[in-house]
Amino acid sequence: MKNIFFVLLNLLIVVGLQAQIERVEPPFWWADMPDSSLTLLLYGHDLGAYEVSLNSKIPFEVEKPSNGNYIFLNLDLTDQSPQEFVIELSHSNRPTLHHNYVLNRRETSRGQQGFDSSDIVYLIMPDRFANGDESNDSSPLTKEGVNRADKDGRHGGDLQGIYNQIDYLSELGVTTLWITPVCTDDDKKVSYHTYAQSDLYQIDPRYGTLADYRNLSDALHDKGMKLLMDYVTNHWATHHWMVVDPPEPGIIHRFPNYTETNHRKEIYADPYKSEIDEEQMEAGWFVPSMVDLDQAHPFIQQYLIQNALWWIEFAQLDGFRVDTYPYNDPIAMAAWVKAIQKTYPGFTIVGESWVEDPVDVAYWQKDSPVAKLTQHATPLPAVMDFPVRKALLQGFQQNSKYWYGGVDLLYRTLQKDFLYANPNDLFIFLENHDTERINQLFPEFEDYQRLMKVLCTLRGIPQLYYGSEIGMKGYKSVGDGDIRRDFPGGWPTDSQNAFLSDERTLLQKQYFDFTQQLLQWRKEQPAIHRGKTLHYTPQNDLYVYFRIKGNERIVVVVNNHSQAQVVDWSRYQQGLAKRQFAVEALTRKTHNLEKPLQIRAKTTMIFELK
Repeated sequence: MKNIFFVLLNLLIVVGLQAQIERVEPPFWWADMPDSSLTLLLYGHDLGAYEVSLNSKIPFEVEKPSNGNYIFLNLDLTDQSPQEFVIELSHSNRPTLHHNYVLNRRETSRGQQGFDSSDIVYLIMPDRFANGDESNDSSPLTKEGVNRADKDGRHGGDLQGIYNQIDYLSELGVTTLWITPVCTDDDKKVSYHTYAQSDLYQIDPRYGTLADYRNLSDALHDKGMKLLMDYVTNHWATHHWMVVDPPEPGIIHRFPNYTETNHRKEIYADPYKSEIDEEQMEAGWFVPSMVDLDQAHPFIQQYLIQNALWWIEFAQLDGFRVDTYPYNDPIAMAAWVKAIQKTYPGFTIVGESWVEDPVDVAYWQKDSPVAKLTQHATPLPAVMDFPVRKALLQGFQQNSKYWYGGVDLLYRTLQKDFLYANPNDLFIFLENHDTERINQLFPEFEDYQRLMKVLCTLRGIPQLYYGSEIGMKGYKSVGDGDIRRDFPGGWPTDSQNAFLSDERTLLQKQYFDFTQQLLQWRKEQPAIHRGKTLHYTPQNDLYVYFRIKGNERIVVVVNNHSQAQVVDWSRYQQGLAKRQFAVEALTRKTHNLEKPLQIRAKTTMIFELK
């Protein structure tokens, strides 16, 4: 009898020890948010068997999903003041569980100002940029450790490394920082890109802490710069804790057998599409290691909205870049964007839509003529402009006397800007972390110059990729690791530090000095930021366009031909508007517009009209 008593006693102790609140999400909140409703997720072994009470007057309702390890606590925060209260979980046969929860007061906004065409965005992969804290290169909380010798391994870059180089970025002329995802990615291999996230409320410990992330945001704002978060709504890691133990069935898309997305991103605007093709596009998995979320599932939609709001408020973010936007449920994503902009009207959200026809890009932009014709009518203000990238790279790689090639590709792409609600809200770029590096495609410094001069004078929001400003190269065909090389000098053991002017090679200095001069010049040009565009049909692979705002006029002359040419200004009188002189933007040389302009082969020139 005594043995049975001790067995039962030990069993009760074990049960009591097992029952605990393992997670509460969001981990804290704010009392004065515009939307007064908040759903807390409580997770732990068999929590559904407990009753809930609060030592607060906050009205609440308890919802218990099918998985007994979860409790959803729906709070009504109307007229509630900042406070700390206790969530108490009681059970007749088990110890009572407690959790202290904090409602903060919202801060006077430092972020949330959004970014626009006056900004210059700089893209960083934190693992490959700079290692500011070697103590977190590997972590006991995650599987993959540091291995810098492996091009697809963790190299040790982190948030402190970025923080240490804020002056470098400011000196370069960057105004907005886009960092690829930094939430925890606990894959066994190739976790450095962090797109297979396993915890949406924690910074990956190999990058740092939540405090490090907030410190980086504050430091950027102190320098007059902005922070753009890479946000992933389409997929989570297969080992995400909520995928391993889901609160309800149906939060991810499942097929009888593994089914990958067909990647037909243009399908939503297709008037002849089949249901099975559309379903595979939206519900198919991106890769086997990342489950495809159902954004239309009520729980997932609410979870993603609250998580996005939490990050914006906590980190004082200025914008999101949303990964793989067309792979999501478009109607659910429209609701997600609207919920964010209801709380943060000035917040900028740019969607990655890897399509190369302006019609398909315009489909995703708010109020565009194309979006108005569809049932989805997404409210995205900004979209990534892959068509302009294609036109620039293909056009500048060839010569043509004819209308169908060379620089005319750019001209014809810009002709389709009537499809957009606002072309200035397009995200323009030559490369990113998924593409060949431009210095690999165009290995000559002069080619980099002519491409960058066009990128920085077109309508839209220009984005640069880390390291190109010092001539870094990389082959996509070799693998993603090669286009994501380490920035030289980002590691204490590096033999050379390109962050420092006196340690750059002559070639690195040439690239950096030109890029810095161009970006710093662009920061002071409202005609580039928000001006109208006037352009002329290219002739003999010579393209001329103007950016005009009020009395300010800038003219860009692009000679894509393999031979020098003469520009007769008489054809461009509408753009010149009787101006007599043009000052070359970077050299400050003055040109008399009554005389023809001699322009070298494969050259872009920028002039301010006086």
